[in-house]
Amino acid sequence: MLQFNNVTRLFGTKSAVDRVSFAVGKSSFVGIIGRSGAGKSTLLRMMNRLTDTTSGEILFEGRNVASLTGPAKRAWQSQCAMIFQQFNLVPRMDVASNVLHGILNRRSTLATLFNLWPEADILKALSILDRLGISEQAPKRAEALSGGQQQRVAIARALMQDPKVILADEPIASLDPMNAQVVMDALRRIHEEDGRMVIANLHTLDTARRYCDRVIGMRDGRVVFDGTPEMLTTGVARDIYGADSNFNESATSTSIPAADETYAAAMLA
Repeated sequence: MLQFNNVTRLFGTKSAVDRVSFAVGKSSFVGIIGRSGAGKSTLLRMMNRLTDTTSGEILFEGRNVASLTGPAKRAWQSQCAMIFQQFNLVPRMDVASNVLHGILNRRSTLATLFNLWPEADILKALSILDRLGISEQAPKRAEALSGGQQQRVAIARALMQDPKVILADEPIASLDPMNAQVVMDALRRIHEEDGRMVIANLHTLDTARRYCDRVIGMRDGRVVFDGTPEMLTTGVARDIYGADSNFNESATSTSIPAADETYAAAMLA
């Protein structure tokens, strides 16, 4: 279903992603781990086409999405929804409208300008919010919500697109443990109930072990681990993060800082 073939992304002479190859044969919940600057965010951004590849192919259902342009590229971005660490909501806009903006590229400019939405779309947005347990927040401004609630609004906006793939770039890095669990539970439930592929960049081993069917470890732009959560031992984790990382041997948490990874060349220097 999804295949990366020797995918590389260069920023100047620096390799953010270096000849990455892997395949996901069926709908799965895949976690990508690694320290800041490992290339995780760049990998997701290339898949969503927010960043172009330098070389290589990204195939989804046999089509090279890395080569799409124009309307075909925008159509793919609707099928491959992105959830960001900082939510990327419109703060002064109400929650329901933020969710409806998930289908903004399917609307005419005039309808968007006057915030006109068909009743069916409004009811769908409210139904998704209800599914995520925040329907009562629909009329409120997004800025009035807690971080965990805002991230669930961002998930709802992604679901509004009815995507085949959901990409989550450090979706819980800025949340407290309780809200982090709520958000990860929601993503896992969406995967299981809808059969959607979910690929999430994560910054703790415990989260990867608890929620993922498969874990990919990246270091210096390359894949250095690809296996099941049960295979993610402390020794393997040290190979991914580096021998100087401070791990909790009980494997319930790590001291690895949350990655606020950018793809700027300066970050990779």
